[in-house]
Amino acid sequence: MTATTSAPGTDTAAVRRAISSTPRPQRPGPLSAALTFGWRGMLKVKHVPEQLLDATVTPVMFLLMFTYLFGGAIAGSTSAYLDYTLPGMLVMSVLFTTVYSGVSLNTDLTKGVVDRFRSLPIWRPAPLLGSLLGDSVRYVVAGTVIIVVGVALGFRPDGGAVGAIAALALVVVFSFGLSWVFSVLGLLMRSPNAVMNAGFMAIFPLTFLSNVFVDPATLPGPLEAFVDVNPISVLATASRSLMDGEPDGVAIVVSLVVAAALAAVFLPITTRLYRSR
Repeated sequence: MTATTSAPGTDTAAVRRAISSTPRPQRPGPLSAALTFGWRGMLKVKHVPEQLLDATVTPVMFLLMFTYLFGGAIAGSTSAYLDYTLPGMLVMSVLFTTVYSGVSLNTDLTKGVVDRFRSLPIWRPAPLLGSLLGDSVRYVVAGTVIIVVGVALGFRPDGGAVGAIAALALVVVFSFGLSWVFSVLGLLMRSPNAVMNAGFMAIFPLTFLSNVFVDPATLPGPLEAFVDVNPISVLATASRSLMDGEPDGVAIVVSLVVAAALAAVFLPITTRLYRSR
């Protein structure tokens, strides 16, 4: 047997009395735990603000390049092209940001942070849900930057501020559903760079083979057929309709259904992989 020793000057009985007289704090509920992990994501941005480059600088760069390099050739004038492409650029900039959800999760996994989370007396999916809720703030930032820069360049949505906010909200909801797909990638890949490469390899073709940049009517028949059923095209159409003040109910409903379907399919897969990794 080994004797239990205490540090010199330590009153063991007093310590035990203090511990026994202090009520045990209640365990955090699922919502509280998820919001706490969401706030953790915000603190990471606070300490490493470079993480917002993909949500701020990159979207603005794309908007300026496509508007002033190709706007005149595609639409006849940069202002006319800006009116057409800005709602689509809103979609593209926010969807690109969703790849970071998988990268962030993979980083926590490879660094052993996830193992620490599993040891905590909290609702098990809280780190996953909280991380994606925190990433939703990044989506709002990316979309807001695009809208503000567009207004500075001369874009005036006919739907006013309400239409622009509604379009942003729809895109953020869709992106939240899509982020579960990249969370699965984050749990399957071996490194953050692999997640980033795989994510952009998947989302780049879908984004450029859409109506974000050009009217599908100008495309060859088979390509036009694909673009018309591309969920990103449907989301861009819904975003344009809201900003134009003439909401396209079908496009809006389809976008919400696709977002719900993505979450319904990939959320359980993400949770199962999270528990087994």
